[in-house]
Amino acid sequence: MRRTVLAIVAFLAVAAFATAQRVDDVNGKHTQLFPDKDHALGAAKPGGGPNQNLTNHGGSVLLNAKVFAIFWGPSWGGSDSSTMNQLTSFFGQFGTTGEYAVITQYTDASGNHINPVSSLLSGSFWDSSTPPTNVSDNAVQAEVASYIDTHLNGNGDTSTVYEVFLPATSYASFGSSDSCGGPNLQFCAYHSNFSHNSRDIKYASMPYPSCGGCQWSTWTVAQNFEHFACHETREAVTDADGTAWFDRQGNEADDKCAWSPAPFIGTGGFGYQYEWSNAVRGCVKSQ
Repeated sequence: MRRTVLAIVAFLAVAAFATAQRVDDVNGKHTQLFPDKDHALGAAKPGGGPNQNLTNHGGSVLLNAKVFAIFWGPSWGGSDSSTMNQLTSFFGQFGTTGEYAVITQYTDASGNHINPVSSLLSGSFWDSSTPPTNVSDNAVQAEVASYIDTHLNGNGDTSTVYEVFLPATSYASFGSSDSCGGPNLQFCAYHSNFSHNSRDIKYASMPYPSCGGCQWSTWTVAQNFEHFACHETREAVTDADGTAWFDRQGNEADDKCAWSPAPFIGTGGFGYQYEWSNAVRGCVKSQ
């Protein structure tokens, strides 16, 4: 769960993340891995060390954020279609919930607060092609870039988080670390950024929650995905490029409350997790 600056880009490809979640390479690309249960920080309480408040490092914050959901794989038009519909419903209401409102206390470098959003979802797209079994970070970036080039004339929106949802037949990998289904489970999802056509594109990899390390007891597939989306969206908004809000050990707002306190069913019957609040120096459900 520590901020790591890698001196050699090649090292990034083989780095293990058993104790490191925050990764910045020498080219400025930032990635924040949402750990599975075995690699989570644990309950965050007021005090020293990793439980210090978040600090504004002056970087990019999405004041009026949007999410665009990309569903990759044939199953989203079949067996997973109801899950896809539930996820678009989740995003449609998330921006006005108390669970999202917790992050409105955070600001950009000029002191402007993050705003609630009446409809966080700007749109969705079903790509019926079959993704590889192992979906690398480069493959996720390419999927986002392909949508931008094909449907947006190459002009990706810099205030939008492009979230790529994978089917159960695939897993995500980042370096030597994997999501559910891979040989080295370390994370459940992640967010990052990359440059495309001279624009800073924010994105998230959302692997299928097909293992116990990334599931909450009794929750549906959709609710587990909502949990991931809650985590990754709020972190992408508050720390879009890895240069804004995080604590002195590199933990972003949702990292500090990942898995403990327990995720919960909240507004709209959707799955959420607790969020770190500087205002109360602890994890809260909502504001």
